[in-house]
Amino acid sequence: SITWHGHANFQLAHPACNVLVDPFFMGCPTAVTTWNSIAQPDVVLVTHLHGDHAGDVVDICRKTGAALGVVVGAAEILQSSGVPQAQIVNGIGFNIGGTVEVKGAKITMTEAFHTTEGGAPTGFIVTFPDGFTVYHAGDTGIFANMAVWGELYDIDLALLPSGGVFTMDPRQAALAAKMLRAKAAVPMHWGTFPLLEQSPDAFLKELADRAPNCRGIAMKPGETITL
Repeated sequence: SITWHGHANFQLAHPACNVLVDPFFMGCPTAVTTWNSIAQPDVVLVTHLHGDHAGDVVDICRKTGAALGVVVGAAEILQSSGVPQAQIVNGIGFNIGGTVEVKGAKITMTEAFHTTEGGAPTGFIVTFPDGFTVYHAGDTGIFANMAVWGELYDIDLALLPSGGVFTMDPRQAALAAKMLRAKAAVPMHWGTFPLLEQSPDAFLKELADRAPNCRGIAMKPGETITL
């Protein structure tokens, strides 16, 4: 099951491994719950250190004991902020192109084109033990290598920023879904702040035109879907 907690904050719940990506609850205008009221994650993935993506990661990891998957460099910063080193995957994090395994889930780090305070901006491809595969793009502009990830991995669901200004806009995100060969796509990083796209409608229209074989799914903050 996939729960959207608003912005880029998703929980991927599988019987083998519960994955939380980019936990931004406190201060998020669209969040409808707090992190301590959700199912406890086994691993928290952070795409980059902007506050609207890593806002609650230290508290969550310290209080739940969840493992932390993050790029080298950012791991050091989060450790200095209070995440025990023993909970950081590899003790130092991992890097773009690398794959680690947590409770049967294989997590591959991808590049992303954005800015960040530490390490490098990233995305993640999570492959669960039954083969179901989710790509969380993180904050990024469109890039040609998305086609390579789409060739290497059988992506069931792509979580793609479509809000524009700081990331891809709806047209770029729809083309990204096509390059990724994703079976389904959920737009994210829209509606949180006034500068961003305020609706998923433009993305869904562009997706229908550019990637008609990809199912567009518009979620509301707090909503859970099962795939």
